[in-house]
Amino acid sequence: MTPADTGASTSVDAAPAVPAPDTTDAPAATATADATGAPGTPDSRMTPGGPGYRRMSFALFLAGVATFALLYSTQALLPLISGDLGVTASDASWTVAAATGGLAVFVLPMSALSERFGRRTVMTASLAVAVTVGLLVPFAPSLPALVALRAVQGAALAGLPASATAYLAEEVRPRALVTAIGLFVAGNSVGGMSGRVITGWVAQEWGWRVAVGAIGLVAVACAVAFRLLLPAPKHFTPGSLRPRVLVRTVRDHLADPLLRRLYAIGALFMTVFGGVYTVIGYRLTEAPFSLPQGLIGSIFLVYLVGTVSASTAGRLVGRLGRRGALYLGAGTTAAGLLLSLAPSLPLVLLGLVLITAGFFAGHAVASSAVGKTAQHGRAQASALYQSAYYVGSSAGSTVGAVAFHSGGWAGTVGVGVLAVLGVVVITVSGSLAARRQSGRAPVKVLGLSR
Repeated sequence: MTPADTGASTSVDAAPAVPAPDTTDAPAATATADATGAPGTPDSRMTPGGPGYRRMSFALFLAGVATFALLYSTQALLPLISGDLGVTASDASWTVAAATGGLAVFVLPMSALSERFGRRTVMTASLAVAVTVGLLVPFAPSLPALVALRAVQGAALAGLPASATAYLAEEVRPRALVTAIGLFVAGNSVGGMSGRVITGWVAQEWGWRVAVGAIGLVAVACAVAFRLLLPAPKHFTPGSLRPRVLVRTVRDHLADPLLRRLYAIGALFMTVFGGVYTVIGYRLTEAPFSLPQGLIGSIFLVYLVGTVSASTAGRLVGRLGRRGALYLGAGTTAAGLLLSLAPSLPLVLLGLVLITAGFFAGHAVASSAVGKTAQHGRAQASALYQSAYYVGSSAGSTVGAVAFHSGGWAGTVGVGVLAVLGVVVITVSGSLAARRQSGRAPVKVLGLSR
């Protein structure tokens, strides 16, 4: 999104914004600034086809796989957890909400650690703790113990999303940033899909505890490969851990209207996604579908659609602009929600496909815009986005389950439609505010003129 889309200034600082020369689409051979913006030096950051880019992309893809596989490892198993522990759907949904809530609370402190100790160090430590807890989750004796372990796991995973986005913003050239972040988000979608599919079929044969343990082992393999593959950062400059500096950086980001709008958009998109995928298992176990657990887990193969839509977000922005890409993502998500109301399994599946495609496209566009907008404290800027994003996930999973309990699937869909309308209202109101303030045609920002 450009300022015309959101009503935001192009500057993070309090000083008046001055349009900067558009250099983001300049050929690599003619780049004249390094990662710190020093003039007259070649841009040594990674670019597609260049040294280290494939290793970096695959490493962060695996990190995304591990993060989402662990974070949502219980989501497809909620009906089984409800039956085994004798709890309601709303109670069982806390095994998801606790993990995403823990991530939302700790993502900002973990981002501060990454500013001081480095992105790769924090991501490695976070994965190590998360996979260790993941191997303990199957032995939880009760729902409170399970929820507590899941909260710790979510807190540990908080070191991944913000640090990964900041790493990419520092190590990848601006014109390739949307694509690079899209690949990381695509790893999220693969992790979410594989985690749910694996747990569905394993749980059908051996129960939900063995299924969660299997996901833990998959995450261990991803974590080891990630650490071996990720190139050492070349453009990281250690920051300060002083609380005053952190508070000032956070205050600066929250004072930026563009960043605030991006945070709200990420939270609203995730509210839809968290609600739909927390509740869908319950709906499919009931009449007229009455599907077994293995088939319900296989439903999450539609995440592959999210892999495609996230990885192509860069081209989508190039064609439609950020605002157009967000409208398309919101419209696609809304269409999927309405289609999922049909009492026909093929139509429900098509609805899930549209919801997934729209969500991952919107998330990739919004999260990459955060990385480009923040001119300092990128880890904190990304952390605030991730915090809002996972607050949306926790809210969606909890409110969606409550709405399902009181109004059935139509209640969950109603919550999702309201969240999508919020995305549209934020984008439209931002555009109108920018036009009223500027009184002139949109200027080029970040290489885009829309």
